[in-house]
Order: sequence, then structure tokens, then C-alpha cells
Amino acid sequence: MATITGTVQKSSWDRGVLPPVEQVRPGLWSVPIPIPINPLRYVLVYAFELSGGGVALVDAGWDTEEAWAALTDGLALFGARPGDVRAVVVTHVHPDHYGLADRVRRSSGAWIGLHPADAALLKGGPADAERLIRAMRGLLELSGVPAQTLPDPSEASTQARTLLSMAQPDVLLHDEQMLDLPGWDLRVIWTPGHSPGHVCLYSDAQRLLLSGDHVLPRITPNISFHSQRVPSPLGDYLESLTRIRALTPDEILPGHEYRFSDLRSRVTEIEHHHAVRLAEIEHAVGRQPGSTAWELSTTLEWSRQWGELSAFMRRAAGAETLAHLALLERRGRIRHGPGVPARFYLEEDSPCSPAGSPSAAMPL
Repeated sequence: MATITGTVQKSSWDRGVLPPVEQVRPGLWSVPIPIPINPLRYVLVYAFELSGGGVALVDAGWDTEEAWAALTDGLALFGARPGDVRAVVVTHVHPDHYGLADRVRRSSGAWIGLHPADAALLKGGPADAERLIRAMRGLLELSGVPAQTLPDPSEASTQARTLLSMAQPDVLLHDEQMLDLPGWDLRVIWTPGHSPGHVCLYSDAQRLLLSGDHVLPRITPNISFHSQRVPSPLGDYLESLTRIRALTPDEILPGHEYRFSDLRSRVTEIEHHHAVRLAEIEHAVGRQPGSTAWELSTTLEWSRQWGELSAFMRRAAGAETLAHLALLERRGRIRHGPGVPARFYLEEDSPCSPAGSPSAAMPL
């Protein structure tokens, strides 16, 4: 079990309030930035004072006026302002981490850094937005999401256009790269899964791991099979966990919740969670052959009762289930049949192809 080191942050989390700005190490600050209408409530932005002057940020926050005010006020507590920012190193492309990066850049001339796999998701124009909307809808239909739970066209259009209109990075962050941040020894570690280009940052000198959303102290990050997909996001995620297990930080600085220690223990907990979930889903497929990902999702245990989840959260749950199904199929445990929606069977019960033949890729 993870050991809590950010006790003030944990107390704030338990009380449902925004934690204070804190000095984590000399010259390193944790600045909480609120997220609108989200159970995670805030993202933790980390500000590094650079030798020679200026500040580097790891992540930036959601692009709202409230978030901008929180970032500005947080920097002011240690004598900085947005114009002092020299770099915005982003762990991944999701809007709670990436959204404010461009506003910071416009205020200061800072460079934005992002992994190439996430940067590739941002490229495109109106035609690409239409293709993405069709792909999003096609994947939901493939999963068996009922028509009444599909996002309406305006919601889907907003999601696609928001992603494709986000700022292009100036610097691409490559695996094992040492960042050019004077006074700090931060090394990039590519940890795909939560997003294709998610990265963690590790300091050997400070024995710190900035884990983004890859490893959190209390919850497991959303690992979804999605329209801008890779063959097995959950497989990538589990491999990424294995990779960081070898690190020995004294403290982990996550993107949400609160700081903690004992990385190996927390990695083991997350691996166990997914092993149990994979077994649970495989058992459900055997019990209900021919089920869709959506139908299987309704039978699983979630943080809340299925009936209490919003349509958006139900779709997210279905995408998580599909990611587990994709990994089980890759491991040869199950197969999906042809057609839409995809229906799943245990390998030995599959009616869709001869025994021993390779399983088709997810048809989208």
C-alpha cells in the first residue's frame, strides 16, 4: 500500500477542498489547479525554479479563467508570474494537463514539450475532425452502446474540435531524454497507456518521480480503447508499470490527489487490480457468450452503482471494458465475432473462426 507523504493534500482531499500551494523541495512547488465538473477536482501542477532565473512547469491545468487565476495566484506565492515561465513540460495531452499550456506560452514565450505519440493526436483540420467524429461514433457502436446513450452530434463535434484545436508543441519529448531545465536533472520516461504519449519524469539527484496520471495513490487511471487507438492500450500500460517498477524514488508526485511513497507497492496493487479485472471479464464472457462490451460493463462493479453513472461515465466504463477485452483477445483468451456490435466468446467457444487461426484486429 502506498504511504501518504502529502498529508496536507490528503486532508484537503478528504474534506473536498482545494489543497494549498506547497513547497515540495527547495525550488520546487506544487500548485493545485481546479478542474470544472470533475470528481478529481484538481490537477497538481509542479513549478520548478530554474537556476539563472525563470520557472518551468510540469503540466498546466484546464483552460478556464478559474484555472488561470489559480495558476497566477499560485506562482505569486513564491514570487513568480506567468511571464516568468520558460517551459511547460506536459505529461500527456488530456485537457486537464495540457489546456492552459498555450495561454502560458502566449504570456511568456515558453516552449511546450509533449511526447510525439500525443502530439500526433493534435494534427488535423475540419476534415480530420469529421473523420474523428465518425470514428468515435463507430467505436461506440462497435462496443454496443445503446442509441440513447450515444453522445449527441454537438457533444461529439465539440470533443473532436477541442482536441484538434489544441496547441502544437514546440519540443518533442523522447524516451530517456534529459530535459534542458537548468538546475534540475529530469529524465523523460515514456509510459504509454493512459494516453499513447504519456510520460513520467524522474530525478536521480532528488529521488523524485513525477508520475502524471500513470500512477496515482488511490485510484487507477482510465485506460480506454478509443478511436485514436493503439492495438492494446492496457497491454502498453502494464508494460509501462513494469518499466517504472525498477525506479527507487523517495517520493512520487502525481497529477492528482496527493503525494506518496513506496512505488513498488503501489505498482503491485495496480497490477493486481487489472489481473482481477481481466479474470472477472473473461469469466463474464464465459458465462454470457456473445455479449458486447457494453453488456459486459453493466455486470461489472464500478466505483458507483451502474444506475448512478452519467451517460459519459458509462461510455468511459465501456471503453475501459473494451481495453480489457482487447488485451484478453491479444493473449488468445477470447475472440470477437464479425459485425457490429462486436460480440465476444471464449477462445474455445468462438463461432467466428477455426481453432488456432489468428484473431482479427478490432474492426475499426
